Amino acid sequence: MLELVSSGSTLLLWAAIAYIIGSIPFGLILARVMGLGNLRDIGSGNIGATNVLRTGSKKAAILTLLLDAGKGAFVVLLARKFAAFDAAQVAAFFVMLGHCFPVWLKFRGGKGVATFLGLLYALAWPVGIAACLTWLATAAAFRYSSLAALVAAVSTMVWAIVLGVPSIFILCSFLTALIFWRHAGNIRRLFAGEESKIGQKSS
Repeated sequence: MLELVSSGSTLLLWAAIAYIIGSIPFGLILARVMGLGNLRDIGSGNIGATNVLRTGSKKAAILTLLLDAGKGAFVVLLARKFAAFDAAQVAAFFVMLGHCFPVWLKFRGGKGVATFLGLLYALAWPVGIAACLTWLATAAAFRYSSLAALVAAVSTMVWAIVLGVPSIFILCSFLTALIFWRHAGNIRRLFAGEESKIGQKSS
């Protein structure tokens, strides 16, 4: 039977595991393996699915999206199975940190949206689904991936309360702040009317 609260050493272990898994740069790896070039020299230079799409390969973009979301879900599900729910939340936070700030890439990683949605689904699937639907609705209406990400991130705090999972509200708050921080440049471009829309090859 799992303990209700994890020990400090257990939390540190899951933080380390989550960071390592989160730091795997699937977009960068896929672009190189599929001969799409160096993502750092394409579009925004980001390693996420939106920038992979700017290479013109929908297949690579979809794979990047699934793998980035999958690593978030995977590590949280592992923590939920072998430790307590608090360890799963720690894993969720550190898998995001790993994705956004991977040590192997000099801490220049992705923006964390797909990983955020994946870990949310593993933590509390109703919130994860609601956040995904919020992203899709915003993206369909405005065609800006960054705006969809920001709206979906903010919505997670609302969905956590509305859907009866207040235990993840604080985590959602911290991860939303991280999403906004990682999208600082996008926010400036949105206000300036210079942000690229989904599918555009230029940043």
